[in-house]
Amino acid sequence: MPKIVDPEARRLEIAEAVFRVIQRDGLAQASLRSVAEEAGLAIGSVRHYFGGHDELIVFAMRALGDRLEARLAEHIPVLLDPATPRSRRQSATEAFLGELLPLTEQTRAEADVWLAFSAAAKNRPDLAEEATRMYDGVRFLVRRVLEGANEAGGLLGDLDLNVETERLAALLDGLALSAGRTSPELMRTVLRRHLESLRRPE
Repeated sequence: MPKIVDPEARRLEIAEAVFRVIQRDGLAQASLRSVAEEAGLAIGSVRHYFGGHDELIVFAMRALGDRLEARLAEHIPVLLDPATPRSRRQSATEAFLGELLPLTEQTRAEADVWLAFSAAAKNRPDLAEEATRMYDGVRFLVRRVLEGANEAGGLLGDLDLNVETERLAALLDGLALSAGRTSPELMRTVLRRHLESLRRPE
């Protein structure tokens, strides 16, 4: 009996191979052939699921963004619930924002791959669209978290949330770029100090 393959699962499996090739060798080396070899597939199998190299790379970039957004979304119910205790909200906020930092082996690898995609997006409109979607999506979620904290009375009263959203996003971007030179512990401390500067004293 022939083996039944879930097409979407196979496409995601191939995307994982793209990530490994990019992290190890760079985006320029993520050809159909090298990705097929990394995935343990014939190049014809990769072509079966993707019309060409550009389609594969765009799909992989979107899959990486979707993975991060799914992890972020898991924290949102607690953060937007007005009944969430202040101490729980603080720890949940740090966990939520920590998803955007290279604090673990997995998130460091994801940051490396995302930076490679972002650099390529400057000259590739197809990737630029995905980069913009991710940029806007992350800032929307950061803004909603700040709004939730503000509505719960946890932030200083005179804050401009537009400015604070950009300031926090810029801090996260900067820390992500410092991966390999700044320890995860220091990143967490910097993030925590920044959040403390926004909170209304109890």
